[in-house]
Amino acid sequence: LFCNITSSTNHDMAFKGKAVDSKTVLFNLLLCLVIFYSVFYMIASVCFGAFRLDHFDGLIPFDFKTEPAESNSKYLVNLLSLELTYFCSGLLFAAVVRRRVWDYALTVTLLHVMITSLVMLEFPTVWQWWLALGSGLFLMICNGQLIAYFTCQSDQIYTSFSIY
Repeated sequence: LFCNITSSTNHDMAFKGKAVDSKTVLFNLLLCLVIFYSVFYMIASVCFGAFRLDHFDGLIPFDFKTEPAESNSKYLVNLLSLELTYFCSGLLFAAVVRRRVWDYALTVTLLHVMITSLVMLEFPTVWQWWLALGSGLFLMICNGQLIAYFTCQSDQIYTSFSIY
């Protein structure tokens, strides 16, 4: 299949897409980061209220040190906030970037890990946190790419995939 794509008689590129300038990419990345953390704090505040916790922790997006246990309400709020944030952010990223949601999702997640390490002054080693982050990233990519695919079907990049 790949050989058929690259060995076409008119020597067109396999993927026809417009090059995006660096300013647009950086602006979209900044916008995605703002969306991600805004959604995170909004969902976290709703979850804190729903679980009737006494103290809203402003470090919730970066907290990987909370004891992972089913009976720990703070851990459940952190986990639920993380997963719902990734789910919702993927949908919103699709509206912002329209293509390559997976690229922005990976980049925002890598930046989130770096920011988390800087804020907590420690690299996260808790496997439950990494599992939650990975499953959230998977949700974000799947939801975002599906929304982008169905809303941008008229774009050339998506219609070229449908013939294969």
